[in-house]
Amino acid sequence: MDIFNFIGSLLGYVLYFCFMIVKNYAWAIVLFTIIVKAVLFPTAIKQQRSMAKNARMAAKQRELQEKYGNDKMKLNEEMQKLYQKEGTSPTSGCLTTMALPMILLFGIYYSVINPLTNTLHFAAESVNNCVSYLNTLPGIGNSFNNFYGQIDILKLAQSNEGVTYLNGFFSPDQISQIKEFGASCNLFGLDLLGRPSEGGFNPFTNVLILVPVFCFLSSVITQLITMKYQKANTGQQQPGCMMVMFLIMPLFSAYIAYTVPAAVGFYWIVSTLLGLAQTLILQKFYNVNIMNANSEARRVALLNANEAKVKYEYNPRTRNSSELNNVTNNGKNAAKKKSGKKK
Repeated sequence: MDIFNFIGSLLGYVLYFCFMIVKNYAWAIVLFTIIVKAVLFPTAIKQQRSMAKNARMAAKQRELQEKYGNDKMKLNEEMQKLYQKEGTSPTSGCLTTMALPMILLFGIYYSVINPLTNTLHFAAESVNNCVSYLNTLPGIGNSFNNFYGQIDILKLAQSNEGVTYLNGFFSPDQISQIKEFGASCNLFGLDLLGRPSEGGFNPFTNVLILVPVFCFLSSVITQLITMKYQKANTGQQQPGCMMVMFLIMPLFSAYIAYTVPAAVGFYWIVSTLLGLAQTLILQKFYNVNIMNANSEARRVALLNANEAKVKYEYNPRTRNSSELNNVTNNGKNAAKKKSGKKK
């Protein structure tokens, strides 16, 4: 996970820049996620174009499967010819449309869960030593989580008693930064440093339980809308295994959001909702039908242009006067030479 933590450290500069603008960690996460989504938007457009090509090729692929279904070698050969003709491949755009967003997702996750080293960029040795020390203290160590220890330090620094545990590891200026950063982790009464699992399932006594609930609902709604557009664009229904994942993934994300600090769950909610907004924008301006129509229009225009060029090159009536004069003069000269030889 060191590579993702390194990417999280780089993205942490962006997160801290957002924090310095809004002076609130929750709104900094929102602004940070908007910036990341905007940077990745071109890859989303490329993914839509790849989906449009695949939808356009689906009918041709079915024809080849019906024709060469019994000859796998011939079918693969014809499929390769089809991909070359259409200028695409089964794995085209995988790096930019799948791998890159996934790598950045893990990097963003680590920039959120490690705010001291990846956002405030404190020395990792001091932070790790502090986490190890706090984990051994009676009372504090029982509720301290090594993996989310940096977020727990932010929470601990909000009390005078908690600050005394940090004096041996951080300078007064760093402790002041930790207190300021931790104090900003509040949104509409939600303490994003707390864990929903600490207060039980009662929403009246544990407001943080709303974080995993909204995490589940936002994931389900986004998947429903995405599946609806996918069926409308490709005409294909999700297979049964994908329908199982449709329920498992939202439940899994809700469970994780229930057990981790609310800041992580809040980021997932913001990211999911912005992903939904991105899907709606793509369907409005870059949906498969529009892109296929534009592609077909460009293809027809190119055919018309080539046809006009052919007619121009082979129709003497469309040639300009200089070309006609050259042809005439060449003919006259050839006739004179022929006539001279006869004489």
